[in-house]
Amino acid sequence: MDKLILGDCLEILKKCSGDKIDSIVTDPPYGISFMGKKWDYDVPSVDVWQECLRVLKPGGHILVACGTRTQHRMCVNIEDAGFEIRDIVAWVYGSGFPKSLNIGKAVDKKLGNERESIGVAKGAGAGMSDHLVAINKGLKPEYENTKGTSEWEGWGTALKPAMELWTLARKPLSEKTVAENVLKWGVGGLNIDGCRVETKDNLNGGMYSGEGLAKTVADHKWGFQKRDGEYKQPTGRFPANLIHDGSDEVKDLFPETKPSKSANRGTMGKTPFSEIDGSGRNPDSNGVRGHNDNGGSAARFFYVAKASKRERNMGCEGLEKGNNHSTVKPLTLMRYLCRLITPPKGTVLDPYMGSGSTGVACKIEGFDFIGIEREPEYLEIAKKRIEVNNG
Repeated sequence: MDKLILGDCLEILKKCSGDKIDSIVTDPPYGISFMGKKWDYDVPSVDVWQECLRVLKPGGHILVACGTRTQHRMCVNIEDAGFEIRDIVAWVYGSGFPKSLNIGKAVDKKLGNERESIGVAKGAGAGMSDHLVAINKGLKPEYENTKGTSEWEGWGTALKPAMELWTLARKPLSEKTVAENVLKWGVGGLNIDGCRVETKDNLNGGMYSGEGLAKTVADHKWGFQKRDGEYKQPTGRFPANLIHDGSDEVKDLFPETKPSKSANRGTMGKTPFSEIDGSGRNPDSNGVRGHNDNGGSAARFFYVAKASKRERNMGCEGLEKGNNHSTVKPLTLMRYLCRLITPPKGTVLDPYMGSGSTGVACKIEGFDFIGIEREPEYLEIAKKRIEVNNG
């Protein structure tokens, strides 16, 4: 069952029945007027989140994206609506553009100073604004690099964005315990095993867990003597509140660690990278990309790259502008987040559907989807993308 609805989400949600939705996963406006878009003038109001709370089943979770500058306002509005804030999930990436004013250049322009040309720059060049102007005009972004001599040369106004934050919140339970709530409503917990990070490491400090315990003190303490049929290795690392894009820039932020003892012993494999593609990333049948833990602590976290051009435009080949939405999220990320908080065959709501990435993720994962979008252009893009993945 899929419903794609054109209209203002607040007005649409007011007409919906309460206690029906299993989860909400959404990427709403951040309130930073991104690229001058009118729809991004403010974060959603408390009224919107109150309606989201009402339509959710008791114990249902919500995951809401936001940028670092306005995350506090987003989170406070969600909490003021009645949600319990459970955590913040950070998606860290290395391909963001700095939205920084070159103060030295601005001062020279103000004072009429000449600047020295030091060559042509490609890519982000002089800043995010010039880069986006070129892209929107269909031009290849190239800029003349210049250098001034004022005391403000080398100063700017912002850091490079490398992280987006997802607020994880829950509608209060209606029952006394989580166990009673999940039995009555089918929601209230997180799908830990369905979102574990794949690893070849021997987890739990060398101990095996699951169907049997060590029979001797030595076995229990060191876990050296694994007996077939008695022990079960955990399916992967416990999911963390950090997700990264696998770029060298991000991985370099993590302190390098030595290979685990199990890797040195050969009990779980000796190679430092996945044998599947040689990259250390191992996509499984659920679209999960993980790293083994044979060195490098970035391997401990879930891996998600940004959406490729091919992924953005799948299903939009017949549209004149393709998928021209400015904030498309990667499907691997959206699949992971939907799976984390949604029970099997559950219904996911996205009140700010955009180009439909949440809906596509739901189709792949086997969830029902309800999406609301007030811009007809984006609704049409979402329909095309979801149709391609609907069978």
